[in-house]
Amino acid sequence: MGREAQDSGGTLAERPPSPALFAFTKMSILSIERPNMTSPANALDLSSYWMPFTANRQFKKQPRILVAAEGMHYTREDGGRIIDSSAGLWCVNAGHARPEIADAVQRQLMTLDYSPSFQMGQPGAFDLAARLARLAPKGLDRVFFTNSGSESVDTALKIALAYWKAKGQGGRFRIIGREKGYNGVGFGGISVGGLVNNRRQFAGQLLPAVDHLPHTWDLQKNAFSRGQPEHGVEKADALEALIALHGADTIAAVIVEPVAGSAGVLPPPKGYLERLREITEKHGILLIFDEVITGFGRVGAPFAAERFGVTPDLITSAKGITNGVLPMGAVFVRREIHDALMTGPDNAMELFHGYTYSAHPVACAAALATLDIYEREGLLTRVRDIEKHFEDAVHSLRSKPHVLDIRNIGLMGAVELKPREDGVGARAYDLLVDCFNSGLLIRVAGDVIAISPPLIVTTDQIDDIIAQLGAAMDRLK
Repeated sequence: MGREAQDSGGTLAERPPSPALFAFTKMSILSIERPNMTSPANALDLSSYWMPFTANRQFKKQPRILVAAEGMHYTREDGGRIIDSSAGLWCVNAGHARPEIADAVQRQLMTLDYSPSFQMGQPGAFDLAARLARLAPKGLDRVFFTNSGSESVDTALKIALAYWKAKGQGGRFRIIGREKGYNGVGFGGISVGGLVNNRRQFAGQLLPAVDHLPHTWDLQKNAFSRGQPEHGVEKADALEALIALHGADTIAAVIVEPVAGSAGVLPPPKGYLERLREITEKHGILLIFDEVITGFGRVGAPFAAERFGVTPDLITSAKGITNGVLPMGAVFVRREIHDALMTGPDNAMELFHGYTYSAHPVACAAALATLDIYEREGLLTRVRDIEKHFEDAVHSLRSKPHVLDIRNIGLMGAVELKPREDGVGARAYDLLVDCFNSGLLIRVAGDVIAISPPLIVTTDQIDDIIAQLGAAMDRLK
């Protein structure tokens, strides 16, 4: 799709990618009545549900309940509409309530609702793997299905270790992660990850053979960077120091997010990923990109590896693979790694790993329908058309109260606030509540506001998001 294509609706950057995108009929999807949007939260029993990554006691004193979603918006229980500036949790790339995905899910449910993936196959799994392999960077054309980003990370780590054993180098058992990295919540993921709060409660129980690169955030040199920061390529050279400490022959893999998302949108310094690739190739170490957030168009290419021109050996993914409709993840593996395990008798299992719901037929149907939308509407590259407008809009908040830094890459932006004396995250939490009440859903991590709207967002909607966020920031104490 041409980036300068025009029609009566204006340029691609000024309009939704599909003219019919929001022309939903009055009938709800699958003809199921929508829930009662006016049911008060106090009519719900909030006690049994232990909510994830939530201050449960705080939330249940002042619950924020979403009851419906469509296009770029959620609906609150009081009927108020809220623009979604975070694509759910970085996953609803094609917008909410897409009829094509719902129809595909319904058809699959009534055809083959479940089938085992151990020693059995179903067409959707093979079709989806082939479609994904064509999207991936060249050579990463073997796909292992999971159910989440966390499972994708643990799977990639296990594949890396199994690969070296198959190559007769079982002494390569060490994994290098990175400070401020978020690699899911499995024991493998929190071991290689570098977010302190994710690790603190489980100290002493993490994987032992793990070390960490330093993070790349440098406020003194790179504050208010637009795109990739100018300074920080030397941070990659810390890998050489770790190799000198442990020995290259003990290191199986290095895993990093190309853009650290949950730590607060930390784009890689210029040359940083290239330098990591150079060092890992020099020492024969596998490089894993965690693209659970950046995969499927978030930075203007199917994968960040393609945006930055650096090809790793494995890529982990999830979130946008099904538009967030059903849990699913995938690990993309370089063919040579896959083939190294395809040895021994034909009846021997090559990898003792998998999940009950690997390549679930209904998740595969949702993913295939999602890929159809991405292809038809050019969503995997559309961000390039609106990235500059998004960048300028986000950086327009620089003069607002309490702003410490602003960062952006692709359709990912972050506004970092100065912490308040009553605790890290308190100021951003107050902002989250204010925004929710006034019609804007934002994502906060500590005192960082992350902005990552669905890829269908228009320039007018970007302006609306920033205007509402700016007004709330003006009210912030």
